[in-house]
Amino acid sequence: QVQLVESGGGLVQPGGSLRLSCAASGRIFAINAMSWYRQAPGKQRDLVAVISSGGSTYYADSVKGRFTISRDNAKNTVYLQMSSLKPEDTAIYYCNARVVYELGAPPAGFWGQGTQVTVSS
Repeated sequence: QVQLVESGGGLVQPGGSLRLSCAASGRIFAINAMSWYRQAPGKQRDLVAVISSGGSTYYADSVKGRFTISRDNAKNTVYLQMSSLKPEDTAIYYCNARVVYELGAPPAGFWGQGTQVTVSS
């Protein structure tokens, strides 16, 4: 099995910054795309940012220019640097990884447990 453990959430004032981390462990041959999603109370889970194994990135329009996704393949870890935070960024943030167990196997998706980010004065 594969475990994803997130960290770095918390309470921050508007305009502040936070850095989220998500480390994958377990039976891993390779990790394809790694992503961050978020879910606000009463709303669906939305994609925030994606990074491919080669480093290509995609961002939701709502976070472009403020958030940066990156990864350390040697550590099987993905990061989300969040700056200029707004109250509407308040949500539970989840990481997702597409993991290949062994050579030739199809990738399988795994989720972290989520970390709360609250932006409030």
